[in-house]
Amino acid sequence: MTYAPFQGLKEILENCKFPLTRKRQHETRSDEEIFRDAMSDVREIREFRELPVRKPPKVKSLPDRKDNSLDLLKQIIDGRKKITLSHTAEYIEWVHPSIRKDVARKLHGGNFSVQDDIDLHGMNLVEAEEALTLFLTHAAKKRLFCVKVIHGRGLRSPRGPVLKEAMVKWLHTSFSKWVLAYSTAKDCDGGLGATYIILKSM
Repeated sequence: MTYAPFQGLKEILENCKFPLTRKRQHETRSDEEIFRDAMSDVREIREFRELPVRKPPKVKSLPDRKDNSLDLLKQIIDGRKKITLSHTAEYIEWVHPSIRKDVARKLHGGNFSVQDDIDLHGMNLVEAEEALTLFLTHAAKKRLFCVKVIHGRGLRSPRGPVLKEAMVKWLHTSFSKWVLAYSTAKDCDGGLGATYIILKSM
């Protein structure tokens, strides 16, 4: 007997015809159509129709300020305007922690009578320190309350106000046992070239 495994296959295939589906032709669509298709399920949120936007604060423009520095300087030179000494860089004042801070301003304002004074002009630092030591020693013995030291402003010195700076240093070191407060003198008493000193009662 001959072996024929495919016998009758033709007949079976003819009886079992499978419907073949046509391949779907590629549709050419525009970008707008594709976008509409993709957004078809999107729904509008009415609350987001108008989003509140915070407006930036208005910045007020500052008025133009005229620089009148030269005019003020001219008025000072002509004597039409006074210099406020306490507003200058040369002004000095100090008070001992044990007394009221406003004492220095009152001292500068001339609220205390000057009972004695010393002029250190023309002295070198060694001479000035010796002279000031003697002066303050005698003032303390006489129980003087307010004295004045004339030291100048050092305007002619290439090193500036040497005596004034040295005096301030001495007032806080070797002379501190006598000093309660000090302040730049009034215009009529030497101004920036002199210093009032309030002494402790010994």
